[in-house]
Amino acid sequence: MAKQTPAIDETTILGVRFIRWGLGLFILGLLLGYGPLGYYFRGPTSVFLDNNEALWSWTLATHMVQVGALGMVAIGAVYWLLPGDKLETEALDYTAFWLCVVGLIGIFLTGCVGYSVVNAVWPRLDTTALSVKKYIWLIGQGLSMALYLIGVLLAYLSIRHVTEVRTTSA
Repeated sequence: MAKQTPAIDETTILGVRFIRWGLGLFILGLLLGYGPLGYYFRGPTSVFLDNNEALWSWTLATHMVQVGALGMVAIGAVYWLLPGDKLETEALDYTAFWLCVVGLIGIFLTGCVGYSVVNAVWPRLDTTALSVKKYIWLIGQGLSMALYLIGVLLAYLSIRHVTEVRTTSA
């Protein structure tokens, strides 16, 4: 007798995607967080860490990615727990997922790599007052954060819509 596999709905699959990507990005943040720790314990061992200039942008970006990744895990858990027998995921749900992923990766890239690039073009970025060169870097950070927040908002609106439909139809 063949073992019968239960049908998995799209809401559960979307929840699992949010959780997997969230945990993956959280682990990436943990691994990248060891760079500044290595600096504090061993001293400068590379060109990137030969002074404290890049450390504050690195730790800030890593922290934001970790917090955002845990937010993705929470959103995924809500999607996973929603009963999917009468639910259909829409393009809005997948748009929210990809906006969150791209936003978090963008936060890291603009925070660490972007800071290094802007600092290479305009040295001593960390000691200058707010000027055009610092605004370029801050705009990149802000756009990445906005992408993530829009993704979270879309996921929230979708979850809220589904829960309202279920409470009014019951």
